[in-house]
Amino acid sequence: MDITRRRREAFYGYLFILIWIIGFTIFTLYPMFYSLYLSFTEAYYSLESGVETTFIGFTNYLNVFRSQTLLPLFATYIGKMLISVPLIIVFSILIAVLINNPIKLKGFWRTIFFLPVVISTGPVIAELNNQDATSIPSLEDSSLIVFISENLGPWIASPVEAILTSMLLILWYAGIPILIFLAGLQKIDGSIYEAAAIDGASPWDRFWKITLPSISPLISVSVIYIVVSMSLFVESGGILDLARSHMLVGAPDSTFWFGYGYAATIAWIYFLLMVIIMGIFVLILSARRKEKN
Repeated sequence: MDITRRRREAFYGYLFILIWIIGFTIFTLYPMFYSLYLSFTEAYYSLESGVETTFIGFTNYLNVFRSQTLLPLFATYIGKMLISVPLIIVFSILIAVLINNPIKLKGFWRTIFFLPVVISTGPVIAELNNQDATSIPSLEDSSLIVFISENLGPWIASPVEAILTSMLLILWYAGIPILIFLAGLQKIDGSIYEAAAIDGASPWDRFWKITLPSISPLISVSVIYIVVSMSLFVESGGILDLARSHMLVGAPDSTFWFGYGYAATIAWIYFLLMVIIMGIFVLILSARRKEKN
């Protein structure tokens, strides 16, 4: 009788998510596997027959790794992520701790820091980026940029310059992490801080011994959000913009734009890099938590 009831509950549960499963299969899972197939083909769109494919194995992947245009972009992306993500995490934690204090207009400041997230989800951010409104002019024109570009190699200088010239845009991604950390801070029992203060712990000690360990599980969630959000932003002349151009402009007689297969290859390499970067951060954070435990 109990088994029958469990099966009935499981049936109703799957029935409720059936529409989502169908939508995920049609609009996400199938396009992913189809793009993976296209990455092993030479594929172009034809008005008469649609997408025409010719299997070529790993040729697209070899061509991407030989490209003098894409390799610097991939290197800049990796360097930018490795520097930007810790920067945003530290900034988000600091702002969340400040907002969590008993200050006036707490809701107003929470809205101010979340507002860029709303703006960045639409076409507004693209227009602001085109008008250079996401950079700091004084920093962009400073001698620091000149020093970096002249004294460091391009593989190191490019991501550092990209971060410094788009500092405001990077910090805009801190809205969601701030709310995540703020929610975690509000779950900490205030009596723990009172007991620590009575024992003579300074605010600095309370932060490192109570606050940071309490919100450390939320750092992994924030890291995944930041990496995915920054990776999905289409910059002019960036990796995703080039992949789109290869897909839309590519033709069999073109010497520069190589069609759907090449675009799918770029997208999959980009996706794998994104997963690797997330994995590195999560493994480091997990190892740190195990050491403390």
